[in-house]
Amino acid sequence: MHENDIITVNIEKFSNLGYGIAKVDGYVIFVEGACPGDTVNAKITKANKNFANAKTIEVITPSTHRVEPFCAMQKVCGACQLQFIDYEYQLELKRQIVEDAIRTIAGLEIEIPRPISSPDTKNYRHKIQYPISETKVSKRILAGYYKPQTHEIVNIKHCPIQPEICDRIIDFIREHAIDYEITGFNEKKHSGDLRHVVLRSSVKNGKQLVTLVVNATKTFDRLNKFAKAIHDEFKEVAGVCVNFNSKKTNVILGKKTECIIGQEYIEEDLLNKTFKISANTFFQVNPKSAENIFRYVKDYIKANYEKPIVLDAYAGISTFGICVADVSEKVVSVEENYDSTQRAIETAKINKIKNLEIHNQDAGEFFKKEKRFFDVSIIDPPRKGCTKESIDEVFRLTKGHIIYVSCNPATLARDLKLLTEKGAKVESIQPFDMFCHTYHVENVAIIKV
Repeated sequence: MHENDIITVNIEKFSNLGYGIAKVDGYVIFVEGACPGDTVNAKITKANKNFANAKTIEVITPSTHRVEPFCAMQKVCGACQLQFIDYEYQLELKRQIVEDAIRTIAGLEIEIPRPISSPDTKNYRHKIQYPISETKVSKRILAGYYKPQTHEIVNIKHCPIQPEICDRIIDFIREHAIDYEITGFNEKKHSGDLRHVVLRSSVKNGKQLVTLVVNATKTFDRLNKFAKAIHDEFKEVAGVCVNFNSKKTNVILGKKTECIIGQEYIEEDLLNKTFKISANTFFQVNPKSAENIFRYVKDYIKANYEKPIVLDAYAGISTFGICVADVSEKVVSVEENYDSTQRAIETAKINKIKNLEIHNQDAGEFFKKEKRFFDVSIIDPPRKGCTKESIDEVFRLTKGHIIYVSCNPATLARDLKLLTEKGAKVESIQPFDMFCHTYHVENVAIIKV
C-alpha cells in the first residue's frame, strides 16, 4: 500500500477519531468520510508498516445510515465530521466508541447505554471561535474553521449548528473591519491585528458577548471604534471585549481581557440557577445538553445521599457545585483559574447559595493538603484527564462515590483503570451527546470507592 493509491474497501467499523475502518488482507486503513456499511473508493494519504490513512473519493454502495449533510460546507469544513450519518446512528457509533475505550483501555466489561441525545441538533453551539486571516491581494477578511489537518481557513458565511445571529455578527466583522483599518492575522509572519473572534451566545435571552482577540498588548483607537460599531449594529450584543494575545502560540485567548463597551458577560440559566459567562469563562458549548448532565448528577446525589459533603474539583465557575448545593450539606469547590473562581463567588451570591466554599488553587495541590473526607467527589478535568497523583488523592479523600465527568473516553478509561486497581467499582457510565455531528462524546461515570 502506497501514498496516492486508490483502493476499493468495505467499511467495517468506526474509530474513536471519526474514521471508517477497513481491512485489506489484515492491513488496517482509516478512511475519512466513511460510514460502517459503506463500500467506497478511497485514496491513500499516508501509509506505514502498520496502517494507512485514506480519504473517500467515491461512495460506490452507501450505508443505510448515510444521509445528505444539511450544511453545504460539511465536506470542506472540519467542524462536523459525522453530519453525513443519520443522527440515531451517530449516537450508536458514539456508544461503541465509549464501549471500546472502556473495554480495551480500562479492561472493564460494562454495558454502555445509548447516549442521551442533545435537545437541539442544529443551532446548538453557543460558543464560537473563528480564526481570522485575510486574502493576500485584496486584503479581504476571512473567518471560519480550519480545513481538517491544515491551518487553511474555510470562509464560513452560514453555519447551521450555531445561532443565526452569530452568522450576522461574523459577517459584519468580515465586511466592516476594513472600514476601521483592522487587518487579519498572518500566522506565518505573526503580523496583523485580528487573530480570532470568540462569540458567547445565551440560550436564556439571546444576548451575545463578542470578544476580539488581537495581536497586541493594549487596545488602540481604531479597534475601540470598531468594537463600538459592532455593539451599535446589533441589539443582541450585550458587550464587546478585547483579548490581548501577541504570543506565538496556538492558544486562542491570552490572559488579559478588557471590556470596551457594554457588559463583560452574558447570563445563562441551568437548573433554575443563573450563571454569568465572560470571555475567559469555561462553560459548556451546548447549554441544553449540559443541563441534562447537571440534572443527572444532581438526581443521583439526591437519590443516594442525605445532605452529603461534596467536593467539586476542576470546578471552573463551580457550575456543578452550584447546581448540587441545594441537595448537599456543603460543597467545597476547587479551581486554579482566578477569573473563574471570582465568577463562581459572584454566581453563588446571585443565587443566594451559602453552603459553597470556593478555593482558587490547583486541584492536585489542594488534594495533597486536604484533611477532610467527602461523601461525593465530582471531578470534571480537562481533556487530558487527571494525573495519577490526583486520582490517588481523590480516592483517598472520598468515602462514598466519585462522579467522573469526561469529554474524552480514552483518558476516562485510563483513569478508571487506575481507580479499579485501587479497589474502586465502576457502577455505571452514561454518555451524553454534547457535540452533535462530531465524534466527541461526554460521559458521566459513577464510581463506588
